[in-house]
Formats: sequence, C-alpha cells, structure tokens
Amino acid sequence: MAVTELDTVVAQTATDKRRVKTTSKEVWTARWLLLPAVLFLILLTQIPFLTTVGYSTIRWNLLYPNDRGFTWFKNYGTALSSGDLWPSIVATVVITALAVVFSLLFGMIFALLLNRQFRGRAVARTLMITPFLIMPAASALIWKYSMFDTNIGILNWLSRTLHLPVISWSTEHPLLAVIIVLTWEFTPFMMLILLAGLQGQDTGILEAAQVDGAGPWRIFTWITLPHLRMYVEIGVLLGAVIIIQVFDPIAILTKGTGGTKTLAYLLYERAFIGLDVGQAAAYGVITVVLTIIVATIALRTLFKVFMAGGSR
Repeated sequence: MAVTELDTVVAQTATDKRRVKTTSKEVWTARWLLLPAVLFLILLTQIPFLTTVGYSTIRWNLLYPNDRGFTWFKNYGTALSSGDLWPSIVATVVITALAVVFSLLFGMIFALLLNRQFRGRAVARTLMITPFLIMPAASALIWKYSMFDTNIGILNWLSRTLHLPVISWSTEHPLLAVIIVLTWEFTPFMMLILLAGLQGQDTGILEAAQVDGAGPWRIFTWITLPHLRMYVEIGVLLGAVIIIQVFDPIAILTKGTGGTKTLAYLLYERAFIGLDVGQAAAYGVITVVLTIIVATIALRTLFKVFMAGGSR
C-alpha cells in the first residue's frame, strides 16, 4: 500500500512539473508576442520625454536664440517658485473633477433611459454619442458662438425671451462655461461605458427582486449600482486621463482667464507665447511627475477593478 501511495505522489509531482513548465513556456511566449508593441510604445513615449528632460536643463528662449546654456535645475526652481504653477494645478483638478462627476451623473441617467425598450432606441443612441465624435475645437466653437454668444447665442436668446439678464458666459463665468462644454462632450463617453454594464446585467436577478417586492429605487441602489461599480471606476479613470489634457475649450473660450488656466494651457503659454523652451520643458516634466504620482495612488487605493482578483 505504501509503494502504491509513493508511486502516486511521484506521478503527481511529475505532472505538476510538466504543468509548471508548460505554463512558464506560455507566459514567455505571450511576453515575446507583446515585445514589439512594448518596444514601439517605449520609443514613441520615452524618447520625447527624455528629450524634454534634456531641454528642461538648459536656458533657451527663442527671443534670444544665441543666449543658450546649461542651467542644471534652475528652470525647475523658477517653475516651482513662480505664482503660476500651483493655481494651474488647482484649476486642472477642479475642472477635471467637476467635468468627470457631471459627465458621470448625466451619463448614468441617459444610460438608464436608453437601456429601456422603446421605438427609435437605436436612433436615440446614435444621436446621443454625436457630441463625443465632434472634434474638441469644433465643440468649443459651437458653444462659443451658437450657445454662449451674447447676441446670437441660444442661451441668451432664451434669457431675453424670459426677460432675464443677458450673461456673457466666457467672461463672467469662464470656469462654468468650460465645465459645461466638457460635460456635454464627455457625457456620451460615460453613457456608453455604463450602458455596456447595464446590458451585461442578469435580468433574472432584477425580475426576482421585483417579485420579492423591491421598488425601482431599491433595485437600483442595491443591485444595479453595485453591478456598475467596475464600469464607473473605468469611466472615471479614463475620463480623468482624457479631460486632464484638454486644451481646446480653454484656448477658444477663456484663454486661461477666470481660474481656467490648466497645466496644459500653462505649457502652451510658456512655449508658444513666452517662447521659453527651457521653462516650458520644466513645466512639462513636473506635470508628468505629478500625474504619475496621482495616478499611482489612485490605482492602488481607489480603483478595485485594477487589483488582483478584483478585491481590495
């Protein structure tokens, strides 16, 4: 009996070794298949970043092309001590956070509505995603002249019709104007992600909850919303990554006034208005470092979907 058990253990050990060897071979095969894409991504992103780091250590203003020299970290000191960096960080955080929250809320509402069966639902879905397909510059121009303009804008036409004061949105409420445009543009993006989550929900559970007497609000808060948590996290992360880089609405609507000078617009201002390549590169490196820090903290502490096994 002991010999039989020993043979079984030896056979099981040999099987486990073959399984481990096969798994290791599959892992390395997958890595080799991904290697060309990884190398291309490194060349596409890291070489420009290293070039930017190099530019950030030199004194180079295009207004004085002959006055160029190596300054070590002087540009970083100037960037950190100036009065523009921290207000730009605050503006970037405020605009990104509010635009993501409002886009998520409206996206949730429209996703719930479009998840119902009604005639013309396919047409409604197509129309709803149109704002996200329009170029950001075109969206900003549409809102600037067709909606916000004091003479021909639809919003002020409604204000005059209702005998309300005319508002110059871009100058009186620049932060609100930028957030409105970004919310309008990214609501379809959030809606598509959440609608995909709703489409994948088990209808049997919803029907069982209705049979047990649960109302629509209780079903949404206790069943639908926990099911959508993964999709909400993905939408928030992707939306924040995209919105934090927006430039067109700010350049077209406000030109950085009224607390709307984000990091993206600050870089543009230093590089193409101030023509200071060294300082612009330093601002760019600081922005990348801060973004990596915030993204790393968020991925490790907030977003459950990106953790092993989906658990905290």
